[in-house]
Amino acid sequence: MRWLLLTLMLLAAPLQAEEVVLGLSQDEVSISTNFDGSEIIIYGAIKREAPIQQDAPLQVIVTISGPQEPITVRRKDRKLGIWVNTDAMSVSAAPSFYAIATSAPWEDVLNEADDLRHTVSIPRAIRSVGAWSQVAKPQEFIDALIRIRINNGLYVLNEGSVDLRESTLFNTAIQMPANLTEGEYATRIFLTRNGQVVSKYETSIDVRKVGLERWLFNLSRQQPLVYGLLSLAIAIAAGWSASAAFRLMRSG
Repeated sequence: MRWLLLTLMLLAAPLQAEEVVLGLSQDEVSISTNFDGSEIIIYGAIKREAPIQQDAPLQVIVTISGPQEPITVRRKDRKLGIWVNTDAMSVSAAPSFYAIATSAPWEDVLNEADDLRHTVSIPRAIRSVGAWSQVAKPQEFIDALIRIRINNGLYVLNEGSVDLRESTLFNTAIQMPANLTEGEYATRIFLTRNGQVVSKYETSIDVRKVGLERWLFNLSRQQPLVYGLLSLAIAIAAGWSASAAFRLMRSG
């Protein structure tokens, strides 16, 4: 049904240069107390006014970027037998989540100049204004941030995961982890040929807390004192319950 709808859209649209007709399996993600991640299906079609160029086929890049946030990256060194923080660098803005899916190996889909122009790759998505004035080798700190977030599943590069059919229809699935930050997740689709971007499409996915998660989040922001007292009461109740259960097991 999805492919039929995309085909009808393709036929109904006026002829222009090659560009994307896009669909999303969902344009919002709800974070509840039992949220353990979500898979976003991205599918689309390419409309064109000229025949397919067999000698220079199109490639597709899909990116999903979470809200940008400043972060401080610290380096630890071992001194006198203990690990201590030594140098630190403030990163101006780094996406809280960043996923890239491509239809071919990275070196075949985008050249360095267009990567710099459109900030597509993971390192390009991170902004570090004035980094050279903070530490001697800022790239080491950025590499460390990327490595940590890759290990945590927050930064992902899936080469060849976009299924591109006859240079016209494409689809991919991107797994979003459980530890998502609230906000608008910018979604971009790039069409490239010979490593150069020929068209770009942008949309967004809304990620929001719901239910109890939303209530607690709002309470912590709007009434921090009440939130703190509630947290303390819950901790006391949990401790008392555990102690009571322990005494009951000992007496039995």
